[in-house]
Amino acid sequence: MSGEIIFFIAFVTFIVAVLLLDLLVIGKGSHVVSVKESVIWSSIWIFLALGFAVFLRFFGEIVHGIESFEDLRIIAQKYAPFLALDETSFENSLNLYRKNSAINFLSGYLIEKSLSVDNLFVMMAILTAFSVKKSDYKRVLFWGILGAIVMRCIFIFAGAALIYRFEWLLYIFGLYLIYVGIKMYMQRNTETKVEPQNHPVVKFLSKRFSVFPRYVGDSFFIKKNGIVYITPLLIVLIIIEFTDLVFALDSIPAIFSVTRDPYIVFFSNIFAILGLRALFFLLIEVVEKFYLLKIGVSILLVYVGLKLLFHEFLVHIGFKPVYSLYIILFVLIGSILLSIVFPKKPIHS
Repeated sequence: MSGEIIFFIAFVTFIVAVLLLDLLVIGKGSHVVSVKESVIWSSIWIFLALGFAVFLRFFGEIVHGIESFEDLRIIAQKYAPFLALDETSFENSLNLYRKNSAINFLSGYLIEKSLSVDNLFVMMAILTAFSVKKSDYKRVLFWGILGAIVMRCIFIFAGAALIYRFEWLLYIFGLYLIYVGIKMYMQRNTETKVEPQNHPVVKFLSKRFSVFPRYVGDSFFIKKNGIVYITPLLIVLIIIEFTDLVFALDSIPAIFSVTRDPYIVFFSNIFAILGLRALFFLLIEVVEKFYLLKIGVSILLVYVGLKLLFHEFLVHIGFKPVYSLYIILFVLIGSILLSIVFPKKPIHS
């Protein structure tokens, strides 16, 4: 459907335009991102995500170019086979589809956002281990996010095509997510450590490229005596991209527990990732206060894993998509509130 491609291109163009506006105009030049700037940009991305959910609620059919009941039936059979359409009313069926799309988007967005918190811990460990200046964090994370958008696009649409053809993959995803959730809970108090000299990406790049021995401002490349060197900052960027690739193996199957529509999965992923950079600078200031959030995320992983394993049974008993949204909100808000009510006790040496 050409309407899907047009909408997809328009969406990506808008996202890239906002990112470039932030990097090249509003936040031009390397600087340490303040808590105030982080809060403002986090709020902007959350507002845009909620605005997109409202768009889906009232105009969700535009994403797939649905213009008739037959179009709606085809899309529903492909991406929402358990959606009970009203055969007597196109308007009622369309309204049901819109509502379902908006709820699935919000659920996917919250899942991805919560899983991103764990990703932030690893990013922080990488930037600290490689002694990256705080003024260069923004540039590294900007290009990291652009790379993540490309990788997520490939992963999501390839995954959707595989699930459409081999539905049994949902059970594999379910078991994997339960394993990851249990593993995260067991390792919740383990500190993430990164050893630059022993990192496999560093070893791989050092053998194949000329690496400059020190940082050169915020440059990724430098030319000296006719030789092009890659700087340590580019190595950090590649490691962050590699890390996001690993995290995508968790987050993308998790969102497929909510919907099989690759466009909804992609949109929810991208909005969550886009807010990740701004959230990073905010969380490094308050992350210790919400120490129970990691337990909440591990619970969510087990939940979505179980949901994938028993998705047919849940549909049979009338488990609605909005119930998942309620459970996700309950776990996330609960873990944050409990962290505040029962603050972490300081460790005395």
